[in-house]
Amino acid sequence: MSTESKHLRVLIAGGGTGGHVIPALAIARALRDGYEANVRLVGTARGVEKRLVPEAGFPLELIEVGQLANVSLTTRIKTLTDLPRGVLRCIGLIRSFRPHVVVGVGGYASGPAMIAAILLRVPTVAYEPNAVPGMVNRYIGRFVSDAAVAFPETQRYFRQSQVTGVPVREEIFATGPLVFDPPRLLITAGSNGARVFNEVLPRIASKLLKALPGLTIVHQTGDRAYEATRTAYHNAFITPQQVAVLPFLRDMPQQLQQATLVLARSGSTVAELAAAGRPSLLVPFPQAADDHQTKNAQAMVRVGAAEMIPQAELSPDGLLQALTELLQDAPRLEAMAAAARAAARPDALQRITGMIAAATAQ
Repeated sequence: MSTESKHLRVLIAGGGTGGHVIPALAIARALRDGYEANVRLVGTARGVEKRLVPEAGFPLELIEVGQLANVSLTTRIKTLTDLPRGVLRCIGLIRSFRPHVVVGVGGYASGPAMIAAILLRVPTVAYEPNAVPGMVNRYIGRFVSDAAVAFPETQRYFRQSQVTGVPVREEIFATGPLVFDPPRLLITAGSNGARVFNEVLPRIASKLLKALPGLTIVHQTGDRAYEATRTAYHNAFITPQQVAVLPFLRDMPQQLQQATLVLARSGSTVAELAAAGRPSLLVPFPQAADDHQTKNAQAMVRVGAAEMIPQAELSPDGLLQALTELLQDAPRLEAMAAAARAAARPDALQRITGMIAAATAQ
């Protein structure tokens, strides 16, 4: 390793949800361990990065910036008012830290940091895991030095890009074969959970558990809905031994290892499902920007790795039937698991970190 690579400084900006923060941390760890890089992250106080980044051992710089997409006019005006201050704050951070490259992973803080880097002529790499980029990457795509994308159709939004896939922790690729005895349903929807899962699953869990003797369920709710969802299961006379209710999954590799089927949204989670080789029933979040979760889910359905139910078509009886049929069909689950594994890109993290190191020469 060259002397220069040992002094590589990288600023990674973005966050808000686990879909942004978890890949950012995977990239940060790989840069630290593989390139001996000095890595700092930029986020906001309202995102999960405020907790997850310090826990992972990386410095976190906070800026004040809000959301632009799918919000009220009042919120949008406030965000646009905060944006120049956020950019100025990031200019100060870049001048102080002097990163060789700034990486935007999407989310609230990504925009100001990438704009600041472009203005200061610091090399930039955008990371885009969705078929349709988020608002920030759509606006700055033509100005960034390079972009790492998950889908070929996403390349048209950037002047220069590579199809790398989505970075996933190595432990998830080590997930073993499907476990059927006992069967387990894993319900996950990112750091904020999914209201539709939190409302519907307690209503159908008794029938599902009765139809599938020995079944256990792990239900990740998000922080805000944890108590209400736990109470709903309790009121349905379902024990914690039957359904483990958790606000956030800190041990995702282990949870995927034990999962027979995963009920999930279809953000960046689909990459972890592919890496783990786990079959899934996907319910895309309908308010996702440009409906990118539907496009992500459709990509998994096309290769036979998942089934999809649009949220508008979801009913308690329909979900109960879909889950029961899948969990009772072991050959079908095995075929879906194999298709998921085949869709994985085990070299994604290595390719992305290579792009980031190469961007310093641009």
